[in-house]
Amino acid sequence: MTAETIFVGTEILLGNIVNTNGAYLAGELAKLGIPTYYQSVVGDNKERLSEVFKTSLNRSDVIILSGGLGPTQDDITKETVSEVMGKKLLLDEDSKRRIVDYFEKRGRVMTDNNFKQAMIPEGAKVLDNDNGTAPGVVIEDNGKMVILLPGPPKELSAMFESKVIPLLSAKTGQTFYSSMVKICGRSESEIAEVLDDLINMTGEVTVAPYAKECEVHVRVTASGPDEKSAKKLVKPVVKTIKTRLGNSIYSTEEDMTLEKSVVDLLIANDLTITTVESCTGGLVAGRLINVPGVSDVYKSGYVTYSNKAKRKIVGVKKSTLEKHGAVSHQTVKEMCLGAAFAAKADVSIATSGIAGPDGGTPEKPVGTVFIGCNVCGEVITKEYRFTGNREKIRSFTVSEALVLLRECILKYYGQKTFGGSDNV
Repeated sequence: MTAETIFVGTEILLGNIVNTNGAYLAGELAKLGIPTYYQSVVGDNKERLSEVFKTSLNRSDVIILSGGLGPTQDDITKETVSEVMGKKLLLDEDSKRRIVDYFEKRGRVMTDNNFKQAMIPEGAKVLDNDNGTAPGVVIEDNGKMVILLPGPPKELSAMFESKVIPLLSAKTGQTFYSSMVKICGRSESEIAEVLDDLINMTGEVTVAPYAKECEVHVRVTASGPDEKSAKKLVKPVVKTIKTRLGNSIYSTEEDMTLEKSVVDLLIANDLTITTVESCTGGLVAGRLINVPGVSDVYKSGYVTYSNKAKRKIVGVKKSTLEKHGAVSHQTVKEMCLGAAFAAKADVSIATSGIAGPDGGTPEKPVGTVFIGCNVCGEVITKEYRFTGNREKIRSFTVSEALVLLRECILKYYGQKTFGGSDNV
């Protein structure tokens, strides 16, 4: 069984909104073990949508369309799909009642055009929308399953998880189980080489790597008559990945983030931390402070953007700045030690770089960044050369700072502890 996704909306084509639904549905279908070979975006145009939909019917078993189910004239998804499939649109009284209730409960005036959302293709299954007004629709005809979902991401994800996943699972006749292995500090190409035989193996288990910013996530999925059987197939493959990648794995928990794994490491080892940032301007602190419970370990943060601030706040020597510059191994080392002393923290992380678009030199071009990490007086500094615009360079710097922070804590403790969050 193959799936295809179609996203309807001129605003996507114009770049007014980011198509997060595309990434979401791709990931969820992968979890279910349903291959997706095509993903399309089409504007609010009946002829073009009709053409794209007809093509999808000829090549895919499950077609999921998102958007264009609202009350306005340019919401044409349901009407176009019904016309192509030869289905009449009929008023669904239950959907009409739910729409009326939605407006009444919120004390809002409802216009009659909202009832357009209650028109359902004949013979279709209605998917009630518990988070909005436009119901979803499932049409099964001639061996095809067509699923229409609302465009707002929160409505789409809630409807997909509660109502569509059970339908797709029943369709496949299998139960799917997947495990995510999260890796940092190693490139996608390196991971692909190390896991080449697993990624390319045929059979009931699939191994799929996904590149993230300074991370690689590997999803292992299997199907079986029940979850226990599927899990039994996944477990030895995950074990093999752990053996090969070792301490590069920071978690096998689906919802674990790199910053949370770092905070958990700090808590597990009773360490406090401070941050001192130049080019990132507090972004490293922001990532750490996103984690609930970080107040137990995070003491303070410093943004020392100017050379004067580096000297006055964290004690970087004037001679160091004059001889080596603000963007150097020597400066981030002194930033680390000075911040740790000022905050009375066990651990400190420092960033200094040239984010651009100006300021680069032949020796230190735009994208040159130095990151330093101190753990109980032991300091490691690294030089990086990032590419991209200012935002991208700063973002990469933050992610690599977290990677280095994790590596330094593990190195200090002999790489014997993963912290409370890690179950690898």
